[in-house]
Amino acid sequence: MLATGQTEISTLSAEVFADRLGELADLLHACVAAGASISFVQPFGIGDSETFWRRKVQPGLADGSRVLFVARHEGRLAGSVQLNLDTPPNQPHRAEVNKLIVHPDCRRLGIARSLMLALEEAARARGRSLITLDTRTGDKAEPLYTALGYRTAGIIPGFSRDVASDRLDATTIMYKQI
Repeated sequence: MLATGQTEISTLSAEVFADRLGELADLLHACVAAGASISFVQPFGIGDSETFWRRKVQPGLADGSRVLFVARHEGRLAGSVQLNLDTPPNQPHRAEVNKLIVHPDCRRLGIARSLMLALEEAARARGRSLITLDTRTGDKAEPLYTALGYRTAGIIPGFSRDVASDRLDATTIMYKQI
């Protein structure tokens, strides 16, 4: 566990996942409602959020191919990020960042940065030397990733639909060698 000021970063194991599902669903739902471009579009209900966590995250926690980091700020679940270790046999040195989210009420407190630093430390400890991610081009997260040393590999136009409209947004593919 990493503590920074009033924020604690820890991993959430498969064994306690079910006990935290409600909090995780609320966090994701709030982020999507605030416009986070993280694969979902409106309408996006709390049930959709719970389904995502159960179907897409829980299996990876159970088989060890995914690590879920959570941030608690003043006791409240304030953010999360996932380290995806499920790479092909020819890429055992690589990992991927999935779904860096911070509750809208807890932004600008350094939580995203702390989550990413914990993720990078865990990737190193697991023998990973390359981390990749994608982010909506021009989004608030892009400068954070750049400040953390991630480099842009390229931009794909029209990559994904906006969370609240039919507009297609570009995505920036980034990487960091650690």
